[in-house]
Amino acid sequence: MTTLFELSRNAFGHLVLTQENGQVIENVNPVRAFPIQSPNDGISLVQEDGKEVAWIDALHDLPEPSRTLVSEELEGREFMPEVLRIVSVTSYATPCTWKVETDRGETEFVLKGEEDIRRIGSTSLLIADNHGIHFLIRDMFQVDKHSRKILDRFL
Repeated sequence: MTTLFELSRNAFGHLVLTQENGQVIENVNPVRAFPIQSPNDGISLVQEDGKEVAWIDALHDLPEPSRTLVSEELEGREFMPEVLRIVSVTSYATPCTWKVETDRGETEFVLKGEEDIRRIGSTSLLIADNHGIHFLIRDMFQVDKHSRKILDRFL
């Protein structure tokens, strides 16, 4: 059940949580319980030491000002581009360079080894590049035929 609280920002831009009993907790951070499968469900608000101070069942449960603050904070902390299409790969042997179209534009990254492609559930893939950036393919069966053909060579 979503905990009752109010959120605001302090002068330093950090989130401040005011609990129902009036207790104020500075510098809280939202953390997704299921960032890939259910990004808008199960969000914990934690203190700097990792102690949970509030729970959000679903982001849409929050009133608009708090929902916006949580969303902004999550977007600022998380960077996981979603691959929409694989344009090309330099080789089917690793390491190789992938040119992809993501929800944030076109980019290239180096895949060091096939072990850097991990299955998440039955249809999602998480690809780590040589810099540690993770790229998400939400549903490998929904990408275009060319992208699927490339993926089949690596899976």
